[in-house]
Amino acid sequence: MKTIFITGASSGLGKATALFFQSKGWQVIATMRNPEKETELNQYDHVSLMELDVTNHQQIETVVAAVTATYSIDVVFNNAGYGLMSALEAMTDDQMTRQIETNLLGVIRVTKAFIPYFRAKQSGLFIATTSIGGSLAFPLHSLYQAAKFGVEGWSEAMSFELGMHHIGIKTVAPGAIATDFTGRSLDKNSHSAYETLEDKLFGSIEGMMDAAATPERIAAVVYEAATDGKDQVKYIAGPDAAQLYEARTQMGSEAFRKMIRTQFFGE
Repeated sequence: MKTIFITGASSGLGKATALFFQSKGWQVIATMRNPEKETELNQYDHVSLMELDVTNHQQIETVVAAVTATYSIDVVFNNAGYGLMSALEAMTDDQMTRQIETNLLGVIRVTKAFIPYFRAKQSGLFIATTSIGGSLAFPLHSLYQAAKFGVEGWSEAMSFELGMHHIGIKTVAPGAIATDFTGRSLDKNSHSAYETLEDKLFGSIEGMMDAAATPERIAAVVYEAATDGKDQVKYIAGPDAAQLYEARTQMGSEAFRKMIRTQFFGE
């Protein structure tokens, strides 16, 4: 039985991925900040819950030591993260730090903690949830996209050093997912100087969610990445993400950026 270790498994894509892999006969280690509040995953065979806050350096080391002493881990799915929608001018320093600590450094630190284990095995695979926003940019997402662009670039760079030890690394980049991401998983601010832009962007969220993929559909892409054996880093997930990625590729980055600007500013 293969085993996957998942961060951010309490809801949304993380929970859907835990259930998808469990249904395929995998052992699942589902981590989250408050496992005592989870009432669904703990009802399934071969699903183990563990507490993990990816911003807690010491807890990462402790949890990784515990799971690698107990289980034979095959895949680590770095999924913990949340959105931040705000003009930079409106962000607090704490918001900026927390976004990078969770969405970028959390992925890096969990990965770093597992590398010696995978290196000793000469096998293993890391998969990280990024976003189509790790390949192209939208207004009021600067810190979120700094983190997601960061994970994409870092993953590509890591593919070389990890590959020396027969360890894989991949990213799954979805567009909108029909979860509560725009609720409890979204932090947002307002600023009077950007009110017109905020109204346009916040008002467009409902339409974006109408085209959102289900978390189960994206979980299937995570499973594909985990099992297809391909030497491929990036997996674009969901029809909206695929459409945007193709448009940017065909148009070129500058033409695409100007198209986005026109959509929001009419220029």
